[in-house]
Amino acid sequence: MGVSLYYTARRATSLADAELAAVGQVVDTYNANAPFSSEEEGLYLYDRLEPGTVLDGSTKMPSVDDRAVPSLVHWLAAVTALRGAVPDADWTFTLDDYEIEWDDHTGYHLPGLGD
Repeated sequence: MGVSLYYTARRATSLADAELAAVGQVVDTYNANAPFSSEEEGLYLYDRLEPGTVLDGSTKMPSVDDRAVPSLVHWLAAVTALRGAVPDADWTFTLDDYEIEWDDHTGYHLPGLGD
C-alpha cells in the first residue's frame, strides 16, 4: 500500500493564461528533475475539476525507503513552486490524511526532513 501527496487550489476565478503557463512550467521542470524520474510518479494534475477548484493533483511516493526522503523533499519544493504560480488561491496539501502546513518563509516543508 502506497502513500501519496494530494494538492488542491480553490478560488472563484479560473486560471489565467499566464498562470496556466507557469503551472505547466513547474510541472515540466520538477518532473524532469525528479530524483528518480524514470522510476517514480511525478506531479500529476487531474483533468476533471470540481467547481471552484483551479488545480488538483497527486503524487504517489516511492515505497522503497531510501527513495522516500529525497522524493518527498523534491515534491514539497514542487508544490511550493505550484503555489507560487497560483498564489491567490486557497490551498490544501496533504500526505495522505496528514495536512502539510504552509510557512511564508520556507513554503511547504516537514520539520526535520531536510536535516
